[in-house]
Amino acid sequence: MTTRDTIGVFAPSGYDADPARLPRAIERFVARGNPVVTCLALDRHHERFSGTDAERLGWLHKATVDADIGIALALRGGYGATRLLPRVDFGAMAAAVRVDGKRFVGHSDFTVLSLALLATTGAISFAGPMASYDFGGDAVEQFTEECFWRAMEASEVDLAFATDFDGSCDVEGPLWGGNLAMLTSLIGTRWLPRIDGGILFVEDVNEQPYRVERMLMQLKQAGLLDRQRLVLCGEFSGHRVAAYDDGYDLASAIARVRAETDVPIVTGLPFGHVPTKATLAVGAPCVVAVADRRCRLRQRWRLASG
Repeated sequence: MTTRDTIGVFAPSGYDADPARLPRAIERFVARGNPVVTCLALDRHHERFSGTDAERLGWLHKATVDADIGIALALRGGYGATRLLPRVDFGAMAAAVRVDGKRFVGHSDFTVLSLALLATTGAISFAGPMASYDFGGDAVEQFTEECFWRAMEASEVDLAFATDFDGSCDVEGPLWGGNLAMLTSLIGTRWLPRIDGGILFVEDVNEQPYRVERMLMQLKQAGLLDRQRLVLCGEFSGHRVAAYDDGYDLASAIARVRAETDVPIVTGLPFGHVPTKATLAVGAPCVVAVADRRCRLRQRWRLASG
């Protein structure tokens, strides 16, 4: 057993409304042979947050500086990480990645921490499952678990999935992105990475198709979309098409954005606010090949060994 096996759970955003989830996740990690350090107050929350801003910042800092923690895993998303950005020590986070090989993992609201880390230091983090919803539920989805541990232990991602993209391409570039609403919220700030020739991935939850289109159009009109080599769309779950939409749906939204750019927009990425999700290395090199409505994504990276 090494420090790379130890998981530190921190809570930068919302609190867990189901108190049974985290103990269940911890039990599963320990049974697998992964000790757990809880960098949060288990019985604490403040308004809709897991703690005050100062408390949540302190928990992130604890997960960063504790050399015994190899995987710093977010509890859940929600909202709150944006408040912390000006006071986060991204230099310390980057040093933990590059010197100790620490892996910071999460999605949803965690996107702003991941992208700010990349923008300010260039350090790699991971878009992937979180302690509460993914590892603390009644069961853990097999694909999700296998992809997570492959990324954590073998430092690689290798995915193949179906897409509705009717074309072919073969591109390379740094993979970056995450939750579309959180990414869009960073436009005009120093926390948004400026990446040319990248592979951008996006997903969201409870966003109506017209709002997804509006955010993608904002990326287009801000000049960000056209600087990428490829856009990967994960799951846009939880929305409902209304009678007022009159046939306009998510496919309509994607088709409209495709008509506005020459950058391939490829759907089907198994990632988002759904049980089945890949773990992706944000900021690491990526190769994507698409043909015959099939997509293959591959990543390999190297972090310092702890």
